[in-house]
Amino acid sequence: MGVPAERVRLLIVDVLTAWGMDADLAETTAEVMVDTDLAGIDSHGVSMLMAYENFRAQGRIDLRARPVVVRENAASALVDAKAGIGHPASDFAMRLAIEKARASSVGVVSVVNSHHFGAAGYYAEMAAKQGMIGLVTSSANLTCAAPTGSVVPRLATNPIAFAAPARRNPHFLLDMATTTVAVNKVKVYDYYRKPLPTGWVVDDAGRPVEDAAKALHLIRDSDVGGLTPLGGTPEMSNHKGYGLGMMAHILAATLCGGAFPAIQERDHPDGPHNLGHFFLALDPAAFRAAGSFEDDLDDAIDMLHETPPLDPEQPVQVAGDPQATAREERGRDGIPMPEALLEQLRGVAERAGVEFALLAPS
Repeated sequence: MGVPAERVRLLIVDVLTAWGMDADLAETTAEVMVDTDLAGIDSHGVSMLMAYENFRAQGRIDLRARPVVVRENAASALVDAKAGIGHPASDFAMRLAIEKARASSVGVVSVVNSHHFGAAGYYAEMAAKQGMIGLVTSSANLTCAAPTGSVVPRLATNPIAFAAPARRNPHFLLDMATTTVAVNKVKVYDYYRKPLPTGWVVDDAGRPVEDAAKALHLIRDSDVGGLTPLGGTPEMSNHKGYGLGMMAHILAATLCGGAFPAIQERDHPDGPHNLGHFFLALDPAAFRAAGSFEDDLDDAIDMLHETPPLDPEQPVQVAGDPQATAREERGRDGIPMPEALLEQLRGVAERAGVEFALLAPS
């Protein structure tokens, strides 16, 4: 079924405020999560509520925390998320990076002591909407991917997002995990009981796992097997995904003092995740006449769109096109919700003592 975005937003706000989050922080978090679902990224929107409920029950997350700037100069800042949920701290950090870029051409803000922040692309596109280039990386809490040459997990999914402003076209928006696929995409396949594509997940012998439920067990509960680095196999250059995953971690976490997930799980398995995030905003007007960057980017995107496709029914797309199409369709038809997800969200609402807004009259 398709659920109107406002019902999804209402459920998220109701649950978060029932858990003790201040209204403004809950509204910011809901905005990020709903926009993510509208963009077609079902793995990082409302379906994350169950994970946040678990973090809260484990005492690993402080929903009342407010981000604080602890170090700052004209072009950079360090923000302490105070072990809070990542969305409000990340929204604050990218806004600060954009503000600094307006004054100094570039703004770089790092966030430490955070938790899951949703889809990295949301924050990169914040910069593009303000005429800036945006670059975002993040560490993640779950050790789920092995380095090239092993099946023992040491890395997380460590996303990278990059956005650039266009004028006629949707903003260029690249949002990717540095593993072949994100953990939560496997979760979505399990909701729909769909077999996984070969190469997403491997077992303790490096063999492909196609059963989504078995794959989730390997990712979450096993010491061997799990997600593959981007590329899938050594023959398909998964050393590049392995390297990008480390690059994302270094920028996001090592730079600000965030934890390496495998070390955190070994030394402080019950503590806050101490994730790190990295936000960069860059003003193209510092390098050339205002508007010329957008015009040239539009010309490049137009050329790519005009490239003859193999299948006439599937024209060539550019990063950002799928999200723009999904927003149009889901804004009109609602956000699709499989029954398994609806039942899990109903349970979250009941335990929080709030109305299950997804099925309430709009």
